[in-house]
Amino acid sequence: MNRSMNVVEIDLGALRKNYRYLQSRLSEHTEVLAVVKSDAYGHGMLPIATCLRNEGVRVFGVAEVAEGVLLRQAGITGKIIVFLGADKEGLTAVLEHDLQLVVFDADQLAEISSTSIKRGGQVAVHVKIDTGMGRLGILPEEAPEFIARVKNLPGVYLAGMMSHLPLADSGSEKPSLDQNRLFTEIFNTMIKPGEKRSAAHIANSAALFRFPDMHWDMVRPGISLYGCYPAEESLLDQAELSPVMSFKTKVIQVKEVGAGFGISYGHTFTTSRPSRLAVLPVGYNNGYLRALSNRAEVLVHGRRAPQRGRVCMNATVIDVTDIPDVRPGDEVVLMGCQGEDEIRAEEVARWMDTINYEVLCLFGNNNPRVFL
Repeated sequence: MNRSMNVVEIDLGALRKNYRYLQSRLSEHTEVLAVVKSDAYGHGMLPIATCLRNEGVRVFGVAEVAEGVLLRQAGITGKIIVFLGADKEGLTAVLEHDLQLVVFDADQLAEISSTSIKRGGQVAVHVKIDTGMGRLGILPEEAPEFIARVKNLPGVYLAGMMSHLPLADSGSEKPSLDQNRLFTEIFNTMIKPGEKRSAAHIANSAALFRFPDMHWDMVRPGISLYGCYPAEESLLDQAELSPVMSFKTKVIQVKEVGAGFGISYGHTFTTSRPSRLAVLPVGYNNGYLRALSNRAEVLVHGRRAPQRGRVCMNATVIDVTDIPDVRPGDEVVLMGCQGEDEIRAEEVARWMDTINYEVLCLFGNNNPRVFL
């Protein structure tokens, strides 16, 4: 079968570089929980996890039980923590594949205990406390009773306590500092003298860079592993990250048109001069959204070319009037490096009015991937 003209390249060397850099910012007592959920943010969960496992990562984070099962079936050892917990049907797989669960509900906890007893096993759980995220998690005032219940239930083992930071990427440090202070109070209250200490973790990628005091026992980098910035660079203390994903296509037609030539559906762009246009076989079916229409730029022959007209399902048009000798078959970089220039996911995200996380998922999950 012929290779698609659209391809997402995944640079595993860049991934290794990012992991080693992140690890260099941590103390020897802090472990990396590598977030590989959602197909590793579009990068391919199994190759990414395998690469990181070979680098020494021993803890992985996934969203759902099925992802954890896939990792085990691929031979990934170590701890696998399921962030969204598991329903009754999923608990059998949790026990069979030695997965750990995030817990945030009393009924959920009772079901885990009951199933574990029936199967003669034990499930390691991480209690999620909502210190200010306003999403999953038990409220702080409920934490003492909930954690005490975890400790007393058979078939359940308290492996960790965790929380999440919604504003670690913002200019104000106070909300995150307040959350960590509350988390610390709860954690210290629940750990009795002489008791084996469960792992504590609250730091996402942004907090890993900005708040060393929040590293605790584990940090949970996701976006930074993949070489993207979790906040404005001015907040990140000269972070050094190498993008892992590139998105490339090829020119399929070049044509000369006159001034006043309307381009694509709705003629939202009309040429103001005689122009040379190149057509690309990429569109919103490939995650290259209509929001990019008349806003994006691409790299051709190492130079920037503007996108013109509406992005279609399978095609888009660029203006190469100022770039000599562009021909069908020439490589076009939609995201990544070419020559001395680079288009990063953060720049694409600004054109899309979204965030780099969504850009990676869109491109990675909608195109063939090649691992370098």
